[in-house]
Amino acid sequence: MDTKDLDARTYADLLSRYIETQDERALYGAEKISKSFIRKNILPEEIVNLHIQALLDIYPESRDQILPSMNFLLEAMISYGLAHQEYQMLREKQLEIKSEIQVAARMQKMLMQTEIPEIKGLDIGVISVPANQMNGDYHHFVKDKDGSISIAIADVIGKGVPAALAMSMIKYAMDSFPASRMSTSTILASLNRVVEQNVDPGMFITMFYAQYEPKTGKLHYSSAGHEPGFFFSKKKNRFIDIDAKGLVLGVNQNTTYSQSELLLEKEDMVILLTDGVTECQKDGKFIEREDIVEVIKKYMHLTSQEIVNRVYRHFERLQNFDLRDDFTLVIFKKVV
Repeated sequence: MDTKDLDARTYADLLSRYIETQDERALYGAEKISKSFIRKNILPEEIVNLHIQALLDIYPESRDQILPSMNFLLEAMISYGLAHQEYQMLREKQLEIKSEIQVAARMQKMLMQTEIPEIKGLDIGVISVPANQMNGDYHHFVKDKDGSISIAIADVIGKGVPAALAMSMIKYAMDSFPASRMSTSTILASLNRVVEQNVDPGMFITMFYAQYEPKTGKLHYSSAGHEPGFFFSKKKNRFIDIDAKGLVLGVNQNTTYSQSELLLEKEDMVILLTDGVTECQKDGKFIEREDIVEVIKKYMHLTSQEIVNRVYRHFERLQNFDLRDDFTLVIFKKVV
């Protein structure tokens, strides 16, 4: 007698005993044999068929009454079994993809990491939080030999793995630039050609690129369609939009970019961000840029890193801890 015949005999005995006695101990036996069915990968329709045979053995005289309804149940279980198998296959595939994305996200985080450089007289704070596992935002710092610092912040118009791959390409393109410093407009023009030649035509990248010279206090910058940042002038005691214009990367390989300049004095502050900040929502409506300024004002007495942390937590709570887009905020202020 093979194991299936043994299970069928056991099931029939348990069913007969329960029908006769209504004894719950028979139900415990059913639980035990159910586990055996699972281990042996017995399909639902096989169990129903086993139940039909057991019932017919117990009530042979009721065959005509039992069989039609049981055959109906059997057909339903066959369809259920096929659907359940398909569901399990899809679930396993989904888990496999999720695992691969987790690995890719860890690799991206490692490849895209950038250290905040120590620049005399400059206090820098950064926070970058992906809405999903893969980050479509990018920020990068490079400290030059002369003590100046280059700052890049970018955003892919798109989400998920394609956006993350595009950002990785941008990172490596920037790493390939010569050590000698180029103007911010030249950097964007070079990146624009890389994106136009290598990225899907339906995907675009915005970027703000700046270079700060500690000796002069000058900030040179260019923008490729990126979300305008803010400049806080301590002398004027007000926030001003950093209104730099330029076409997003990847549209036209012959695009040129302009370069602008700001002079930073003591306690002046520059705020750079992605649209994941400006597109936060309150009561189903996008916040205004003035709302961001008001939140920053509350924490201006803190260090730059504490400011970006507090601003992020504010808007995270505002959206019930459910980010709809990648959130990146960079703040640096002149402290001497």
